[in-house]
Amino acid sequence: MPVQKKNKRSIDAALEAPAAPVKRRRRGTGEPRFYYKGNRLKQLRAFCMSAKLGTFSRAAEALFLSQPSISLQIGALERELGVQLIDRSSRRIQLTREGQTLYDLALPLIEGFDGIDESFRGKLVGMDAGELTIAAGTSTIQYLLPNLVQAFRERYPKVRLHLVNVTGNEGLTMMRTDTADFAVGSMIDVPNDLAYEAVYHFDPMLITPPNHPLMQKADIRLEDLSPYGLILPARRLTTYRLVDLIFQQARVPYQVGIEVGGWEVIKQYVSMGLGISIVTGICLRPEDRLEVRNMRAWFPQRSYGVVMRKGKYLSPQARAFIDLIKPGLFTRRDWFESGHSER
Repeated sequence: MPVQKKNKRSIDAALEAPAAPVKRRRRGTGEPRFYYKGNRLKQLRAFCMSAKLGTFSRAAEALFLSQPSISLQIGALERELGVQLIDRSSRRIQLTREGQTLYDLALPLIEGFDGIDESFRGKLVGMDAGELTIAAGTSTIQYLLPNLVQAFRERYPKVRLHLVNVTGNEGLTMMRTDTADFAVGSMIDVPNDLAYEAVYHFDPMLITPPNHPLMQKADIRLEDLSPYGLILPARRLTTYRLVDLIFQQARVPYQVGIEVGGWEVIKQYVSMGLGISIVTGICLRPEDRLEVRNMRAWFPQRSYGVVMRKGKYLSPQARAFIDLIKPGLFTRRDWFESGHSER
């Protein structure tokens, strides 16, 4: 018997409507148990995406779901676990203590599950194909990565390697948007959503032209630098801010004669007698026509290492490159924990 159009529309509407939570009781107990579509993976994915993006609407857009569906998934998860995960009193999502604990546990599991296709394909093809994107600053690309890139290319010639030259903030954005597998560079303050493992350490070095009066001193103090104009990178960069901080804390006046980008340009200007500079030892070479003095007594070391988003799935290509830097990096401890680095 044919179904009337009116009845058919009612059936279609019922099928398209979101399923209501179903209350069941645990076997052998009187405690009610709630389900929403009965899928813990969906609940955790909705919860993690909401916490990561800050709002239900953004999470719904990312997961191709409706906002009510996201809210229902998280509500069902809260009832299942018997705790409140999200503080709903603010416009942006704020996790409760229990919510943060669950987020730290669930995020790597969800992202590992979502990356299983890529992992599976990587296992099948091994290292004979694929791509690898690394974010790094100019000094890292110029001084630190060449030997590593050469070794990687010799071992895995079919992997397409992208080295993206970025500033610090641009690199952080690439980490958070997963447009780079990881970054290599120097960090002082490490955001809680990123993991940083320092591998290389370089001393701060005073460089002057040959036969400079400063180099006649047995011990060089900060006060000795005051009469001479410094050549430093741009103000927005870490080196400038660090030098300024040290002088300010010591209450020693100083003067910047030239701001210019790039260690090679700074070294060239210093060798021409246009000023002196404080540089990181990573940029110094035996052939430089400079006089050098270690300033670690006054300025801190700079560390360089690997930066990645916490919970990030590492492709076989990314893991292979990181193992060239230092085998087993990010596998020695629970690096999903929040906090600042050792620097």
